[in-house]
Amino acid sequence: MPRGPLLSLRGITKHFGGVVALDAVDLEVDRGQVLGLVGESGAGKSTLVKAVSGVIPPDTGTIEWQGVPVELGRPSDAQRLGIATVYQDPSLVDRMDAVSNLYLGRELRRFGVLRQIEIEKRSLALLDQLSITLPDIRVPVHTLTLGERQTVAIARALLGRPQLVVLDEATATLTVEQTSRMLDLIRRLRDQGHAVIMVSHNLDDVQAVADRIAVLRLGGNGGVFDARYTSQEQLAAAISGGHPLAVTLQQSLLPRGLPAQDAVEAAHRYLPAHAGVGGDWFDVIPLSGARVALVVGDVVGHGLHAAATMGRLRTAVNNLAMLDLPPDELLTHLDDVVARIDEEQTAGGREEAVIGATCLYAIYDPVTRRCQLARAGHLPAILVRPDGTVDIPDTPAGPPLGLRGLPFTTIELDIPEGSRLVLYTDGLVESRTSDIDVGLDRLRAALAHPGHTPEQTCQAVLSAMLPADSPDDIALLVARTKALPGDRIAEWNVPPDPSAVAASRAAATAHLRRWGLEELVLGTELIISELVTNAIRYGAAPICVRLVHACTLICQVADATGTSPRVRLAADTDEGGRGLFLVGQIAQRWGTRYTETGKIIWTEQALPRPEDAPRTGHRR
Repeated sequence: MPRGPLLSLRGITKHFGGVVALDAVDLEVDRGQVLGLVGESGAGKSTLVKAVSGVIPPDTGTIEWQGVPVELGRPSDAQRLGIATVYQDPSLVDRMDAVSNLYLGRELRRFGVLRQIEIEKRSLALLDQLSITLPDIRVPVHTLTLGERQTVAIARALLGRPQLVVLDEATATLTVEQTSRMLDLIRRLRDQGHAVIMVSHNLDDVQAVADRIAVLRLGGNGGVFDARYTSQEQLAAAISGGHPLAVTLQQSLLPRGLPAQDAVEAAHRYLPAHAGVGGDWFDVIPLSGARVALVVGDVVGHGLHAAATMGRLRTAVNNLAMLDLPPDELLTHLDDVVARIDEEQTAGGREEAVIGATCLYAIYDPVTRRCQLARAGHLPAILVRPDGTVDIPDTPAGPPLGLRGLPFTTIELDIPEGSRLVLYTDGLVESRTSDIDVGLDRLRAALAHPGHTPEQTCQAVLSAMLPADSPDDIALLVARTKALPGDRIAEWNVPPDPSAVAASRAAATAHLRRWGLEELVLGTELIISELVTNAIRYGAAPICVRLVHACTLICQVADATGTSPRVRLAADTDEGGRGLFLVGQIAQRWGTRYTETGKIIWTEQALPRPEDAPRTGHRR
């Protein structure tokens, strides 16, 4: 089969007097594809259809058929190529039956005698091939319904075995039941390898069957969209020339890209519902100690309110994550945030005050290869091990956010390096026609492929799971876990003796030189001196130092007390009080993380850039 598009239009322009009907329109349609063509009245859809059908030749531009430029000066030119057009008015002869209309102008004769039996036999075979059912093929077509008349017109067009079928407003005058049958027929045409251009003003009909949707606006291109990933709000905005406020807001609130970190390799997708954007979101948040937080959440509803609420919750999660809270504690605080938003909306008397929200929060540590998870009314994460085994960890569901007072539970898992954590929202697995367990089973089957990258996993999941007309938006986050090599981690215990500070400095210096980070030796010695001294003086044993060579240099000093040091402004006459201030000047970031046994004071220093590394060699 030839490669490339079946039909290509390049710069098609058409004038009627001083009116520009088409203005440099580009369009492509492939074999086995349904291309929806939409736009307001007067956008140029009918003119473009007539140009493709050879009824109205364009003034300028190029039409290519299977990569070869062609001239379509009359309808017969298009028909010879394999282009068949069915207009909104089927143009059937009312007093003739379906068989006679099908073969009108194509009658089968032998020695001048009409072969009625053969014509009827072939008509039945064609209708059967297209799964078209008529009450009687030998009654006048004016007794048929509009939907049945349209199917007869399509069947007549297919007698010429066209490769491209152009349907001009095929569902415009049909009932709901007739429209459903017509859409099924269009799907069958695609499955049989035909290319279809479906012109319609009904976005629901177009999105139900189209693979791609081309928008015409004021005679020009308004954009081409993947039907599966595009909401009606986005299409309506392209048709009118505006931009949907809810879409703009949500796109500005979702992550633009993923931050640099050493814990996971991640990929993501967000797909709006056909009814409009909703409140699904995801996040990848670098934490202290080379750890990373993986988040996915869902706010019930669609439109501006859901998008705005999603933005507030995502901001809250990012702020709470900076406190290095365990997942259950973070969800407890987020639960209070949602309750406050609810109270605020209720106090304002808004109808949309009561909101529902869910969230799944996970923390992965590439040093220990352990993952903590907790969820608030959200669907569980899925773990895909390196060999392709798919597990759903037993994570207590917890209540949805906003109920206040109910507890959340954190579980902890050992995760092999190279495993994939899959976080998703309910729009991916829920369906109006099947139980959620069916959706989860389909998702597990789509994930059971060892060796897939996160990007390949996202593609495989959406190809297997995405419904043709999604009633809910979808967020999908796939993270493949990494493990920091042992030679990038240094750890030692420190006795609670001031004389041990010098030994810690020497150990840190030795490790930095082994890692080729000589430029960071001086600053790290100052940090080690201050943090270890504070731990010995104000903390309690056991005291432990850890250095991690990741995308930054991480220094951690842990002790068994929960008292956190604070930076204060030292007076000129004070002998101390400047240590943490110096730490803050040397380090890119620093902070405190509380653990079950005490606390960890941590710092991060930026690694030297390659161009800043000291040069070696002989001087002349």
